[in-house]
Amino acid sequence: MTPDAARVAFVSDRRGTPELWIQDVVPGGESPPARRIPLSDDPVLSVSWSADGNWLACAVATGGGVRSQVWVVRPDGSDARRIAGSESLHAELGPWTRSGHRVVVTFPPGSPGDSTRALLADPATGDLYPLAQGDLITVLDLSVEERLVILRDGRRGHQFCVVVDRVADQSASLLPHTQTGATDVAILRPAPHGSPTPLIAYLVTEEGRPRRQLVSVPLGPGGARGPVATLAEREDAELEGLDADDAGDLLLLVWNVAGRSELELFDTVGGTRTPVPALPGYVATHPVLSRDGRSVVLSIEGPERPRELWHLDTESLSWTRISEVPELPDAVLVQPTLETFTGHDGLPLTGWLYRPPANDSDDGAPAVHGAAMLHLHGGPEAQERPTFSAQHQAVVAAGITVFAPNVRGSSGFGREFVHADDIEKRYDAFADVVSAAEHLVATGVADPNRIAVTGRSYGGYLTFATLAFSPGVFASGVAVCGMSDLHGFYRETEPWIASAAFSKYGHPQRDRKLLRDLSPLRAAGRIEVPLLVAHGDLDTNVPVGESRRMVRALTKLGRPVEYLEQPGEGHEYRRVESRASLVTAMVRFLDRTLGRRPGSIQ
Repeated sequence: MTPDAARVAFVSDRRGTPELWIQDVVPGGESPPARRIPLSDDPVLSVSWSADGNWLACAVATGGGVRSQVWVVRPDGSDARRIAGSESLHAELGPWTRSGHRVVVTFPPGSPGDSTRALLADPATGDLYPLAQGDLITVLDLSVEERLVILRDGRRGHQFCVVVDRVADQSASLLPHTQTGATDVAILRPAPHGSPTPLIAYLVTEEGRPRRQLVSVPLGPGGARGPVATLAEREDAELEGLDADDAGDLLLLVWNVAGRSELELFDTVGGTRTPVPALPGYVATHPVLSRDGRSVVLSIEGPERPRELWHLDTESLSWTRISEVPELPDAVLVQPTLETFTGHDGLPLTGWLYRPPANDSDDGAPAVHGAAMLHLHGGPEAQERPTFSAQHQAVVAAGITVFAPNVRGSSGFGREFVHADDIEKRYDAFADVVSAAEHLVATGVADPNRIAVTGRSYGGYLTFATLAFSPGVFASGVAVCGMSDLHGFYRETEPWIASAAFSKYGHPQRDRKLLRDLSPLRAAGRIEVPLLVAHGDLDTNVPVGESRRMVRALTKLGRPVEYLEQPGEGHEYRRVESRASLVTAMVRFLDRTLGRRPGSIQ
């Protein structure tokens, strides 16, 4: 938002490709149409508004791939230009300084052993000034005078935060680093009136805790730390979103409760927590609290409604829709139910079940056709949530039940759960996929001979692995941008992605044998069911060679395999046309391999 919360900048693919848009905010009324701001021909990934309201900074996907550039533009569309990144040099967008005159850009290491460099960029001149250097650092926030900087460092699942005093050239960890969890978010704000220190760092952390909580760390001169205090915690939820007004008087908390979102307003002066009632949707993301604390803008979505922007008045707690999605096709959309089941070792697991619409019987019971698709999310530290999924809805519309489980390693269920698949524990995640299929059969949802396993990214890897290591469970599979050979992945992925992944998958030298054993490519000969493989040709996160090698191996063996390579797409399919072609191919493939029923899609 602008400092006065009168306008909002956002990214939308309403014209087919993610672009930058600006819209006026009219609380309690109808907002006027949004205005597109021309930038690059490449997809826009994210946007942030400078604190002085004079500039917008955007991350742009280079050619649509994994690497990105940083662009700046005036709110009226003038002075648009690239200030960091190129075809070969990846640059990431960081926060604006509190004055709004400079923005952080970060350059991850281009080669193994190199350092990450964070710099301050002047949007008016494009000049870059050194800010910090480290291993896998990300700049999270700066103090108003830019003396103190909070950095996040560390590998996946073990990130920690340090505060750097740029004048004294000193740094200190904000929390004791015990390697028992991660600290993801940290912001600096003035301490409440009467506090012994001028500043407080507010953190979202699971370090030494069962779930992500809100923690405060007082900061004095030179970055000196005061006693750590836990401000907000829940046994049934994880804190995933945090923002604050400029004065530090009000915090916005976003909780993840088994996949659904709940909001709270936290008064730092009185220590009171006010729940926000009646969210107009299931899942809230990208929260922004205005500088005066009176307004919140965030995106909200649900299974039957794609992501939209909403405004919350923090005094009246009233909601106003800011943006609307285009008119949806005339189709019945399905609300999923949250199912529970257990893994092979008794670990409680959950998943979202999408059943085809009720049939025409008198009792209105769900239509049962026996065909089902198991869908596995990426990450693995992601989470299947009740968001809008065109893919799930299209598959259900074809009469195929969709079950989207959260196998161990997923986020949102506590520290122990997210680390339950680390390195040598990967085999337990494989077993969870089989347990999910067994649950569908045991509950009468699916015919054991008509279940497909599908997934993207890490879910694509699980698809390859399940078909190779547990043959006979699934009738077919769809693997989208999944890893097939973990050694090949480490050789070809971006250096900063490889380095961060050691703690999750294992080290390419120390765990060489384990990585080979966990690679489904070595067991490609055991995959006998039809398989659809899809990948973007610009993917350098999970390089496209991972899919090509598996397809070549299966083709050489004479196995039924189809390959869909999307030109101009990276790890995420940014363009609507690419996503639509993938979903269409998936539905037709599943309809064909799971047994066509009367009235199914052709």
